Amino acid sequence: MATQNLTHILEFYFMEFSGDPELQPFLFGLFLSMYLVTVLMILLIILAISSDSHLHTPMYFFLSSLSLADIFFISTTVSKMIVNIQTHNRVISYVGCLTQMSLFAIFACMDDMLLTVMAFDHFMAICHPLHYSVIMNPPFCGLLVLTSFLVSLLDSQLHNLTILQFTNFKDVEVSNCFCDPSELLNLLCSDNFSKNIVKYFVGTMFGIFSISGIFFSYYKIISFILKIPSSGGKFKAFSTCGSHLSVCLFYGTGFGVYLGSAVSHSPRKGAVASVMYTVVTPC
Repeated sequence: MATQNLTHILEFYFMEFSGDPELQPFLFGLFLSMYLVTVLMILLIILAISSDSHLHTPMYFFLSSLSLADIFFISTTVSKMIVNIQTHNRVISYVGCLTQMSLFAIFACMDDMLLTVMAFDHFMAICHPLHYSVIMNPPFCGLLVLTSFLVSLLDSQLHNLTILQFTNFKDVEVSNCFCDPSELLNLLCSDNFSKNIVKYFVGTMFGIFSISGIFFSYYKIISFILKIPSSGGKFKAFSTCGSHLSVCLFYGTGFGVYLGSAVSHSPRKGAVASVMYTVVTPC
């Protein structure tokens, strides 16, 4: 199957986490509980922020936007994964796979962009507190979120246009539990150079730019905090950055799967890493 060029694909098949039937109920319960807990906690965060006027600030506005994106992000992948485990069905239609890939790309990139925006917001709040309320006004904050969505939509369309240009696939077996963009690119009957160009271009355009922005913001923040004379002030400033440590987990596993598949391809390791940034990080 892997050596043939398949045209007019009607459906794809996901990889199983485990072929052991006795392990399926455990995996179903694990993913279902993590999904429900994540969605419930996110809804509580959004409810708490919307109901408390003291939390109507740019930081919590971006947090609400990130939480909302996370609901769609985890629902796009995990909900289908749970149904597949329960029904013992690994099939997804061609249209369904492209739809899942598009939604996944939108909300994954949305998380990426919003984390960058939140790092910039932190930078302005700590390093330029006197100008913070003037610069981070509601229209500008709304514009940042809208721009993040439009950039994410562009990322999704780039993947869609790339895959739709090819009608031949090497296989119908997706080496993951959802339609990951990098996995679909691997299945295209195209030379590796062309596929790697797409991966590295998109990864650099949407990933490295965001990571550079985050690192620069936190470099300036840390440099500013170290100049604070009181230890209490340093601790207070550092404590506001603690929640962003999950950025390392999100970016490390996400880009490891996306860009790493262009160098070497290990389906099992890729699936485990995908679970880390699609299930564990939002949770």
